[in-house]
This record gives sequence, C-alpha cells and structure tokens, in this order.
Amino acid sequence: MVNRILVIDDDIELCELLDDYLSSEGFAVETINHGEQGATQALAGEYALVVLDVMLPGLNGFDVLRKIRATSKLPVIMLTARGDDIDRIVGLELGADDYLPKPFNPRELVARVRAIQRRTEVSSTGAATPSGEMVVGDVTLSPVSRSVKRNGEPIELTSVEFTLLEVLLRQAGQVINREELVEKALGRRLSAYDRSIDVHVSALRKKLGHHCGAAERIKTIRGIGYLYALPEGSS
Repeated sequence: MVNRILVIDDDIELCELLDDYLSSEGFAVETINHGEQGATQALAGEYALVVLDVMLPGLNGFDVLRKIRATSKLPVIMLTARGDDIDRIVGLELGADDYLPKPFNPRELVARVRAIQRRTEVSSTGAATPSGEMVVGDVTLSPVSRSVKRNGEPIELTSVEFTLLEVLLRQAGQVINREELVEKALGRRLSAYDRSIDVHVSALRKKLGHHCGAAERIKTIRGIGYLYALPEGSS
C-alpha cells in the first residue's frame, strides 16, 4: 500500500511515461484522466501520494485538491504550467505538498515523491522526534499524534505545515534560513526562484494567527529566512 501512487492527468502519453518510470522505481501506479473521477478515486483508495495536474476535464486540479483536503491529508504533488506562478501559489495555498512545472524530468518527480515519503515515514515512526509534546506560548504540538492546538483548540494543518511548524518551534526565538527550512520541511534543496516555502509559511501564519497582544508569531527576516517569535514573558 505504501508505494501506490495515483496520477490524475489528461495527458495520456505523460501518464504512460510516468507509469513506466515510476513502476521501474518500485511504485505501483494508477492513472485517471478525469478530474471528478480522480477526486473520487483519491479518497476511495489507499495511496502514498497523488500526482495532480491543474488542467483537467470535469473538475480542474484545484477543485480536485479542495475535495481531497476537505477530508484527507493525503500528500499531493501538483503539476503546473512552467512559468505560471499563480497556479503554483494557489495550489500550495490550497494544501498541495509540492509542485513541479511542466515539462519536467521524471527523475525529479521521483526525488520529490521520495522526499515526501521520508518526511512522512520519519514522522509516523517517531524515529526523529521525541514523544513529548512541544509547548511554546499558547501553541502545543504533539509529534506522536501529529496534532497542533492553540489555546486548547485543535488546528488543522497539512503535512508540510505541521513539519514546518515543528522545525520553527524547535528553534523558537532563532532565525532559520530558507535553505534549512526547505531541506527540513520539504525534504529537498532550495532551487532558484522557488517560493514554495514562503507560501507554506504564509498559510501557517493565517492558521495560527498572532500572539496575544497582536504580536506576530512567524517573523520574516528579510534576505535570510524566518523566526518563530517567543511570546512576551518567555525566556
């Protein structure tokens, strides 16, 4: 079950290429060429990950992603048109874990898939995280249950947002550069013009809100990265 991948794309040739390539890498691949059917299958089957194109008949990729995210944290990599930053930003804001611009090298897709798998496996086994909860101000994060609460109220985060928050909380009060955040939260190296981590940080900010007293939780350190600010009174 762990290695099952669902590809939702109406490009038949690309689906065949990905089927051949991913299968040779040890993945079991299923392909669907229609948005509505893809959304239904993604939620009905047991998959490690979904590769989802933006342009689809029936439902477009964004609507498919909305349906998936309404009830599932299933990892999703979106395929976008090269140079179309709006599609990438919208996809990430809706909860996509990562994106690839078309055309792309299948080896790059495999690298992204394995990065997401490593992150998921480490989190689920607890191999790289202590069992104790992390508490910073009014935010409590549990690595074991992968849950987050603010003032005792649960906050729904995507897999990437959870990992990102965990990295920030572990170094609360310290500046973390974008390269380190990308490596730890996305499991890959930062590439030129890649703004995905910034979109994930923006989404996380919105979900967490401000500290009491309207102080910003996650501060942008221009030209360097981000800092999770400790609430007033913390040491």
